[in-house]
Amino acid sequence: MCSLRAAALRRLSEIDKPDIQDEIWRYSRIGELDLTAYAPSLSCPSPVVSVDATMVEDAAATVVLSDGWITTSKIGEAATGLGLFVGSVGDFGDVVRIRETFLGFQNDFFDCLNCAFGPPPLAVVIPDGLQLDRPIVIRSHVSGDGAAAFPRLIIHCGIESSATVLHLQTSDKTNSLVVPVVEAAIDDSAQLCYAVIQDLGPRTWQVSQERLRVGRDASLELFAVGLGGEYARSRTDCQLVASGAEARITAAYFGDRSQTLDYRTFQEHAAPHTTSELLFKGAVDGMARSVYTGLIRVSPEGIGSRAYQTNRNIKLSPDAWAESVPNLEIETDDVMCSHASTVSPVDEDQRFYLESRGVPTLAAERLLLEGFFEEVVALAPLPSIARVLRSGLSEKLERHDAGTWREA
Repeated sequence: MCSLRAAALRRLSEIDKPDIQDEIWRYSRIGELDLTAYAPSLSCPSPVVSVDATMVEDAAATVVLSDGWITTSKIGEAATGLGLFVGSVGDFGDVVRIRETFLGFQNDFFDCLNCAFGPPPLAVVIPDGLQLDRPIVIRSHVSGDGAAAFPRLIIHCGIESSATVLHLQTSDKTNSLVVPVVEAAIDDSAQLCYAVIQDLGPRTWQVSQERLRVGRDASLELFAVGLGGEYARSRTDCQLVASGAEARITAAYFGDRSQTLDYRTFQEHAAPHTTSELLFKGAVDGMARSVYTGLIRVSPEGIGSRAYQTNRNIKLSPDAWAESVPNLEIETDDVMCSHASTVSPVDEDQRFYLESRGVPTLAAERLLLEGFFEEVVALAPLPSIARVLRSGLSEKLERHDAGTWREA
């Protein structure tokens, strides 16, 4: 780890800082970020939060990260003795394999920051053939004014294994910065469901990355919820690297006040007969902004691939703003690919239909918005995730109904 940190620090001195003139940072607020306002946590703090019992549901394992550090880690009785590993990467027996597969950093400013200043990564290793029927629950919390956290999560699903990982991201209502990196490798015929619920405090900035690699006849389900943060950016790179690999990526997000929720996705089909399906739905209220930019890339080797990308957005305020930019890059024939995006207010005809039958305007809008998000809610991989999503959406809608979207 020391050599990696040194290399990351050297790279930070060489690499240009993100700039809105760069295409990848277009539409972002990166120019507002003052890194000197934050200080990284250099030692393991005392835990200040726990995993909500309602989210655990007899979890296979639970972990709490405080400012990026592992403060509690427990494998449940049902999973004890099955070979499941959940803990610091330094405590994993085959560290060499983990390093060869994961550890390192890309030519990215924030990835270098994470590697240079982050604590030892959390590793979740599911051995070959292990089929977990209970989720692994991780809560990552940032506390303290001016805190900067750099958590890193590594997930490895062995051959013919299956697991569900639920990641809760929270923070205090203070100025803070969090730069998470998630890396996952899903080996041949394995299945991983990774669900992330972002419910950060209203003054937190987040710049996160997810790098996901799916092997032969393996499948990935990524389910994301975006509710909190002042500025929350998520970049997802999903690589389908062998024949038969599949990925389904689903997200729901709702911004109000002055929030910006910024999503970038890359679906890379690098092998024949691979499939990816993406559905993102969002709403913005007040002066909030949302950004979605996505790219489906099919390499010359991706013959027979199928890829779909859909982004739908609803504006609830004339001052709200949503940007949707889907893209295709196809380098071979014999593929089925499509993309679609919309940005619009609540449908006036549908609202009028409800109003003409005695439904008050605010109630009509609420019913239409609940119906708009229900398609995503129905795809939630766990009942607890559906409950959290419905609760978060309901809170936002109540603020909209009361006209109190300006309140922090």
